[in-house]
Amino acid sequence: MLIVERVTDEEPGDWYVQVLMREDDTFQLEYRDGGAAVHYQTRTVSREKAVAAVLGWVKGEPGWKAAFMWNNIASCFEDSDDS
Repeated sequence: MLIVERVTDEEPGDWYVQVLMREDDTFQLEYRDGGAAVHYQTRTVSREKAVAAVLGWVKGEPGWKAAFMWNNIASCFEDSDDS
């Protein structure tokens, strides 16, 4: 698993992108934009698309997530205090 986090004083909350290579050789990507209500997940079989997404997030490229259909998984974090 790789997690890249953005830490700034200007933006409170959790800001990160992460990727996990699953046992079925797919890549699970997630990102969070501040809190649990804005936590999304997708999967791909393409290593190149996973790498491009992470690098695009790091660089702040506006279209970094366009290659995927993202699912909001906020309900997985409903008991979390940071929502």
